[in-house]
Amino acid sequence: MAETEIRVDPFPDAAALDRLWRAAWQAEGPADPQAILSRSLVHLGAYADDVLVGFVNVAWDGGVHAFLLDPTVHPDHRRTGLGTRLVRRAAELAAERGASWLHVDFEPHLAAFYHGCGFRPTEAGLMRLQPG
Repeated sequence: MAETEIRVDPFPDAAALDRLWRAAWQAEGPADPQAILSRSLVHLGAYADDVLVGFVNVAWDGGVHAFLLDPTVHPDHRRTGLGTRLVRRAAELAAERGASWLHVDFEPHLAAFYHGCGFRPTEAGLMRLQPG
């Protein structure tokens, strides 16, 4: 497997993100990633031979709260520590850029992964705004 390089704020094109999303989630990627990423605090791309194989985005409120979104690793690169590297580096950069808190929502089967990245459990709420 090729060595992966983590790039800060790479602004991958829609086609690259779509290929990664389809492989990782069996779903289409964001329709307009540039609009999303232009408002991010930081985002990271993991590249193997210049192919996007991992991604994470950190949105923020413009103050002290940041939100980890879309941690994604191509199935061929999972269980290599890449997801943890992406999340930890995103957290470091979010702190450097002024965030004091990093929030993440996740499904129960991912609790061990996020605990390993340094997150601790908290109470939270979720409201669906669009029919799903």
